[in-house]
Amino acid sequence: MGRLSVSLCDIELDNPIIPASGTFGYGYEFADIYDINILGTFSFKGTTREARFGNPTPRIAECTSGMINAVGLQNPGVEKVISEELPKLKKVFHKPVIANVSGFSFEDYAYTCQRLDSEEQVGWLEVNVSCPNVHGGGMSFGTSPEAAAEVVREVKKVTSKPVIIKLSPNVTDIVSIAKACENEGADAVSLINTLLGMRIDLKTKKPVIANKMGGFSGPAIFPVALRMVYQVASSVSIPVIGMGGISTAEDVVEMMLAGATAVQVGAANLVCPTACKDIIQSLPSVLDKYNINNIKDIIGGAING
Repeated sequence: MGRLSVSLCDIELDNPIIPASGTFGYGYEFADIYDINILGTFSFKGTTREARFGNPTPRIAECTSGMINAVGLQNPGVEKVISEELPKLKKVFHKPVIANVSGFSFEDYAYTCQRLDSEEQVGWLEVNVSCPNVHGGGMSFGTSPEAAAEVVREVKKVTSKPVIIKLSPNVTDIVSIAKACENEGADAVSLINTLLGMRIDLKTKKPVIANKMGGFSGPAIFPVALRMVYQVASSVSIPVIGMGGISTAEDVVEMMLAGATAVQVGAANLVCPTACKDIIQSLPSVLDKYNINNIKDIIGGAING
């Protein structure tokens, strides 16, 4: 393998660059712009058991060095993803892909993961625990170590492929949640999901987004994401996928030094559709600049060095 290759749960990636779920659709939309097979892999749009229309509009608000979104997990549901989206994806992407899964009950998570686990092209299951637990008073599964651990338990019962738990930053102690997931058999964790934010329109004097609040992403959150990745990577022995505000090859190197085995690029794809391609192409020169021979050698360098 080349100097950019990394191994994620025993699956080799040509490079550590992964477009984040919700910012890359099902891949084929971007395949019209560039050959997406240059990517390490990508995480496709968050999938739920049933189809979801999503939140009312407006769903997007711009802000300094970032954006706020409240799309609301709009997707056609797992059965249509399997019957319609994955066949189209397979025509343009010839590597294992990450299936991102959301749910509103333990049963939801288990059902959707079990259905996607049987799909040949799915290499990993990325389970988003930032969803509200409809049977638990609406609190996010990812805000409680016990609830997050229970999601892992239920999913691992019905799956054979690596399970990645996508963690929410909207918690007091993200390390305890990561460790609880590891203890129940999670194969990796990815972090951070979006921070909770809002904007108010000065003319209408009302929130810009119909949902009032939404997920804050973009370059402004990078230092927070870096800190949390460092904390989690210092405390668990499973791989960590770092994300949150990454937009340059230098950001990738910094995140991997903090302990990330691979990185996900989110909001940057919405600003520039070729963001991931540009990062991959510029990585070798950045490695040369900092005297790095092989990118996997820097994983956790700031922790261990």
